[in-house]
Amino acid sequence: MYILPKPRQLEEGSGCFELCSCTKIVIGTSCGPEAYLYASMLKDSIRDASGITAAVVRGTEAKGTIYLTQTKELEREAYRLTVKEDAIVAQGGGSAGILYAVQTLRQIVGQCGALIPVLAIYDYPDMPNRGFYHDVTRGRVPTLDYLKRLADRMSYYKLNELQLYVEHTYMFEGISEMWRDETPLTAEEILELDEYCALRQIELVPSLASFGHLCTLLSTKTYCELCEFPDSEKAEFSFPDRMRHHTVRVADDRVLPLIKRMIGEYMALFRTNKFNLCADETFDLGKGRSKVLADQIGVERMYTDYVKELCTFLVENGKIPMFWGDVITHFPEFSKELPKETICLTWGYAADQNDYSAAAMASAGAVQYVCPGVAGWNQWVNIIEGSYQNITRMCSYGRKYGAIGVLNTDWGDFGHINHPEFSVPGMIYGAAFSWNGEEIPYEDINRAISRIEYRDRSERFVSLLAALSGKTIFEWDRAVYWRDYQREGKSEVLRKEYFQRMDFSKAEKCRDILLDTRRALKECALSMDPDKMDIMQACEVTIRGILIWNRVGAAVSDKIYHAGTNETEYYAAAEELESWYMQYKELWRSVSREGDLKHIGEVVFYYADLLRGREICEMFEGVKYI
Repeated sequence: MYILPKPRQLEEGSGCFELCSCTKIVIGTSCGPEAYLYASMLKDSIRDASGITAAVVRGTEAKGTIYLTQTKELEREAYRLTVKEDAIVAQGGGSAGILYAVQTLRQIVGQCGALIPVLAIYDYPDMPNRGFYHDVTRGRVPTLDYLKRLADRMSYYKLNELQLYVEHTYMFEGISEMWRDETPLTAEEILELDEYCALRQIELVPSLASFGHLCTLLSTKTYCELCEFPDSEKAEFSFPDRMRHHTVRVADDRVLPLIKRMIGEYMALFRTNKFNLCADETFDLGKGRSKVLADQIGVERMYTDYVKELCTFLVENGKIPMFWGDVITHFPEFSKELPKETICLTWGYAADQNDYSAAAMASAGAVQYVCPGVAGWNQWVNIIEGSYQNITRMCSYGRKYGAIGVLNTDWGDFGHINHPEFSVPGMIYGAAFSWNGEEIPYEDINRAISRIEYRDRSERFVSLLAALSGKTIFEWDRAVYWRDYQREGKSEVLRKEYFQRMDFSKAEKCRDILLDTRRALKECALSMDPDKMDIMQACEVTIRGILIWNRVGAAVSDKIYHAGTNETEYYAAAEELESWYMQYKELWRSVSREGDLKHIGEVVFYYADLLRGREICEMFEGVKYI
C-alpha cells in the first residue's frame, strides 16, 4: 500500500475495517461546514473503489462509522488517522488537517477497496507553503473545468498554494488591445476558481508579469512607447522574441501608474494576502531607451528601485509581495532594501541544480521559497527523471537554507506544447518532497504514483511515460528557431550549423523505442481503472507526434542540406504532419482554450509547405524553393 506524501508516522496492525451498506461517514460537531465537502469526497471514493454507498451524517463517534473530527491538540495542518476493526477516526487540527486525513484515507480506499487495513497515522508537513505554479499565458489558457480538476488533484496530494502565470491572458478593463485576439480568463472565472480552491484549503495567489515578459502589452499601439526597445508594435509574433524581450521602460513616468492599475484590478479578485509580481528575466533593462539612466545609476539600482516601488505599493494595500529571484541573486545585498514582508522566489531547473542562489539569498537575509520545475517546457513529454532530480535537490536546499515554501513550476515556453497531464508526476514529486523531506527513490515513487494516481495495478505507467523523454530528435524549440532564423534574415551558414547538430541517424532506434513503449502502454491500460484511461489518448497522439517530427526533420535535412529529390517522401511527411495536427488540436481543446494554438499551427504549416516547396521564397545553398 502506498500513501503520497509519505506519512511521518505510520503503524500497521492486523485485521481490517470492513465497509458495508450500513457504514456512515459522520461529521463531528467540532467540524466546520467545509467538512461536508470532505465527507462527500470520501463517499465518492468509497463508491468508486468498492461499489458501496456510505451515508453522510452529522453526529458523534460510534462503532461502525468513519468519524471526522477536529481537535485543538494538533496544529492546523496536522492530522491523525486511526483505523480499527470497528471504526475509523480522521482527526485534524483544523479544516486542513481534517481534509488531509480524508485524502490519505481516500488513497487507501483506492487501493484496498472495502477492506481497509488497521493502522495509525500521525502526520504534518515540513513546509508551510507547498505550491504549484501553472503557466496560463505562453501557450495554453486552461478551461475553468480543467483548472478545477487541477485544484482537486493538488488537494489530493496536500498542496496548498496555486499560482497561475498571467501576462495578457486576463481580461483587464481598458486594455482590450492586449487581449482582443486571445482567449483570456475573466474576473468571474477567477472569483469562481478562488472559491473552489479555498474550500479545498488551497490559496489561489495572483501572479502577474509587471516588469519583463510583457510582449503583448508592449506590442500594442497604445503602450508600445513604454517598451525598452522601439518598434515593438511592428514585430511579427515569434515564440523566441516573446521570451527574450519586452521589458518596460522604467524611466518613463507612465509605466508605474499603468502597472499599479493592473495590479490593483487583478488583486481585488483574490482573497489571499499574497501577490507575485514576477519581475524576472528583464533582459533588455537599460539597453534601449533607458540606457542613459542605466549608465548613470546602474542596472542593479534601476531594477531594485522599480521592484521596491511595486512591493511598497502592495504592502500599502495589505499584500505580501513575491517576485522571482533570478535577477537579484546577482546582487543579493540589494534585497535588504525591499519591504521586510517581501518573499523571493528562488528558482533553478537543472537536474544537477546547485544551491548557489538559495545560499546567496539566505545569506542576504531574504525570506524565500525554493522553486523547482516539472521540466515540460519545449518538450512533447516532460523530462520526468530530470524533474525528479531537480525537485528533490531544490526541496533539500529549501530545508537547508530555511525557506518557508516550495513553488513547483510548470512553464509554457514556446507554446506549452506538452499535454498538461504529463506534468502530473512532477507535480506529485513536489507535493511529496515539500511535505516530507525523507527521500523516496525514483523507481519507488513512480510505482506509487502509478498505483495511486492512475489506478495502475501493474505500477508501470509513470516509468513508461518517462521512457518517452529524450526520443525527439527534431525538437520543438529547434524547429521554431530554425524557422525564425529565416524570418530574421540569419545567415544560412548559421542555420545549417544549427540544423546539423541533430543526429537523424538515431531516428530508427528512437522509433523502435517509441513503438515498443506505445505497445507497453496499451498493455498497461488493461491494469488501469477505466476512468483513468483518458491519458492514453494523450500518449497516443504525442507518440505519433514525436515520430512525425523526427520524420519531418529528416526530410527537411535531406531536401535542404543533402540535395535530396525524394518528393514522394517529402509530400507524405507533410501530409502526415497536417493529419497529426488535427488530432493534436482536438486533444488541446479537450483541456485548453485556443490560446497560442494558432501560432503552433503556423510552425506546423511552415514545415508542411517547405516539404512541398510551396511559396517559401528563401535561399538554401543558392536554391530557391517556390
